[in-house]
Amino acid sequence: MDTIKKINDELAIAGQIAPEELKSLAQQGYKSVLNLRSPDEQGFQDGEQLYTQLLGLHYANLPTRSTEINPQIAIKVLQKIAEMPKPALIHCDSAARAIAMVLMYISTKQGIALEAAFKQAENFGLIEDVMSVKS
Repeated sequence: MDTIKKINDELAIAGQIAPEELKSLAQQGYKSVLNLRSPDEQGFQDGEQLYTQLLGLHYANLPTRSTEINPQIAIKVLQKIAEMPKPALIHCDSAARAIAMVLMYISTKQGIALEAAFKQAENFGLIEDVMSVKS
Protein backbone atom coordinates (compact mmCIF):
# COMPACT_ATOMS: atom_id res chain seq x y z
CA MET A 1 0.00 0.00 0.00
CA ASP A 2 2.81 2.39 -0.88
CA THR A 3 0.43 4.51 -2.96
CA ILE A 4 -1.74 5.34 0.06
CA LYS A 5 -0.46 8.05 2.38
CA LYS A 6 -2.11 8.60 5.75
CA ILE A 7 -2.48 12.33 6.45
CA ASN A 8 -4.10 12.09 9.89
CA ASP A 9 -6.49 9.76 11.75
CA GLU A 10 -9.39 10.85 9.52
CA LEU A 11 -7.89 11.14 6.04
CA ALA A 12 -5.53 9.45 3.63
CA ILE A 13 -4.69 10.23 0.01
CA ALA A 14 -3.65 8.20 -3.00
CA GLY A 15 -3.32 8.13 -6.73
CA GLN A 16 -5.37 5.51 -8.57
CA ILE A 17 -5.85 2.55 -6.26
CA ALA A 18 -6.12 -1.13 -7.11
CA PRO A 19 -8.84 -3.52 -5.89
CA GLU A 20 -6.43 -5.21 -3.46
CA GLU A 21 -5.71 -1.81 -1.90
CA LEU A 22 -9.44 -1.22 -1.43
CA LYS A 23 -9.70 -4.56 0.34
CA SER A 24 -6.78 -3.63 2.58
CA LEU A 25 -8.41 -0.27 3.38
CA ALA A 26 -11.60 -2.03 4.46
CA GLN A 27 -9.58 -4.40 6.64
CA GLN A 28 -7.83 -1.42 8.26
CA GLY A 29 -11.14 0.13 9.25
CA TYR A 30 -11.55 2.79 6.59
CA LYS A 31 -15.17 3.71 6.03
CA SER A 32 -15.20 5.83 2.85
CA VAL A 33 -13.58 6.41 -0.51
CA LEU A 34 -13.86 9.68 -2.44
CA ASN A 35 -12.73 9.43 -6.06
CA LEU A 36 -11.90 12.78 -7.69
CA ARG A 37 -11.34 11.22 -11.12
CA SER A 38 -13.62 11.72 -14.09
CA PRO A 39 -14.98 8.58 -15.79
CA ASP A 40 -13.47 9.81 -19.08
CA GLU A 41 -9.93 9.96 -17.65
CA GLN A 42 -7.53 7.32 -18.89
CA GLY A 43 -7.15 4.62 -16.26
CA PHE A 44 -10.48 5.32 -14.51
CA GLN A 45 -11.59 2.11 -12.79
CA ASP A 46 -15.19 1.46 -13.87
CA GLY A 47 -15.77 -1.19 -11.20
CA GLU A 48 -14.36 0.80 -8.30
CA GLN A 49 -17.70 1.98 -6.94
CA LEU A 50 -19.28 -1.48 -6.96
CA TYR A 51 -16.21 -3.16 -5.45
CA THR A 52 -15.87 -0.47 -2.78
CA GLN A 53 -19.52 -0.83 -1.80
CA LEU A 54 -19.26 -4.65 -1.77
CA LEU A 55 -16.49 -4.20 0.80
CA GLY A 56 -18.93 -2.19 2.95
CA LEU A 57 -17.34 1.18 2.31
CA HIS A 58 -19.16 4.39 1.45
CA TYR A 59 -18.22 5.60 -2.05
CA ALA A 60 -18.52 8.93 -3.81
CA ASN A 61 -17.20 10.17 -7.14
CA LEU A 62 -16.83 13.92 -7.62
CA PRO A 63 -15.00 14.43 -10.92
CA THR A 64 -12.63 17.32 -10.33
CA ARG A 65 -10.12 18.39 -12.96
CA SER A 66 -7.09 20.27 -11.62
CA THR A 67 -7.43 22.89 -14.37
CA GLU A 68 -11.04 23.59 -13.37
CA ILE A 69 -10.75 23.75 -9.59
CA ASN A 70 -12.10 27.00 -8.25
CA PRO A 71 -13.48 27.99 -4.83
CA GLN A 72 -17.02 26.84 -5.76
CA ILE A 73 -15.83 23.37 -6.80
CA ALA A 74 -13.59 23.22 -3.73
CA ILE A 75 -16.60 23.94 -1.50
CA LYS A 76 -18.48 20.97 -3.01
CA VAL A 77 -15.55 18.64 -2.47
CA LEU A 78 -14.89 19.89 1.06
CA GLN A 79 -18.56 19.43 1.96
CA LYS A 80 -18.42 15.86 0.64
CA ILE A 81 -15.29 15.14 2.68
CA ALA A 82 -17.00 16.57 5.77
CA GLU A 83 -20.07 14.34 5.24
CA MET A 84 -18.19 11.11 4.63
CA PRO A 85 -17.75 8.56 7.40
CA LYS A 86 -14.15 8.60 8.62
CA PRO A 87 -11.49 7.46 8.17
CA ALA A 88 -11.72 8.20 4.46
CA LEU A 89 -9.44 7.85 1.46
CA ILE A 90 -9.42 10.68 -1.08
CA HIS A 91 -7.86 9.72 -4.42
CA CYS A 92 -7.30 10.82 -8.00
CA ASP A 93 -4.79 9.70 -10.64
CA SER A 94 -1.58 11.03 -9.09
CA ALA A 95 -2.73 12.21 -5.62
CA ALA A 96 -2.17 15.91 -6.49
CA ARG A 97 -5.88 16.81 -6.53
CA ALA A 98 -6.42 14.64 -3.48
CA ILE A 99 -3.73 16.36 -1.39
CA ALA A 100 -4.90 19.80 -2.54
CA MET A 101 -8.43 19.07 -1.35
CA VAL A 102 -7.31 17.45 1.90
CA LEU A 103 -5.02 20.37 2.73
CA MET A 104 -7.85 22.83 2.05
CA TYR A 105 -10.20 20.71 4.18
CA ILE A 106 -7.77 20.58 7.12
CA SER A 107 -6.99 24.30 6.79
CA THR A 108 -10.65 25.32 6.84
CA LYS A 109 -11.31 23.05 9.83
CA GLN A 110 -8.53 24.94 11.61
CA GLY A 111 -10.25 28.25 10.93
CA ILE A 112 -8.39 29.39 7.83
CA ALA A 113 -10.66 31.06 5.27
CA LEU A 114 -11.33 29.00 2.15
CA GLU A 115 -9.82 31.71 -0.06
CA ALA A 116 -6.55 31.56 1.90
CA ALA A 117 -6.52 27.75 1.83
CA PHE A 118 -7.23 27.81 -1.91
CA LYS A 119 -4.37 30.28 -2.48
CA GLN A 120 -2.06 28.06 -0.42
CA ALA A 121 -2.88 25.07 -2.65
CA GLU A 122 -2.12 27.23 -5.69
CA ASN A 123 1.18 28.38 -4.17
CA PHE A 124 2.20 24.76 -3.57
CA GLY A 125 1.49 24.04 -7.24
CA LEU A 126 -1.19 21.52 -6.32
CA ILE A 127 -3.84 23.22 -8.43
CA GLU A 128 -3.69 25.54 -11.40
CA ASP A 129 -4.06 29.27 -10.96
CA VAL A 130 -7.59 29.36 -12.38
CA MET A 131 -7.35 33.02 -13.31
CA SER A 132 -4.22 32.48 -15.48
CA VAL A 133 -5.77 29.37 -17.08
CA LYS A 134 -8.86 31.34 -18.17
CA SER A 135 -6.82 34.27 -19.52
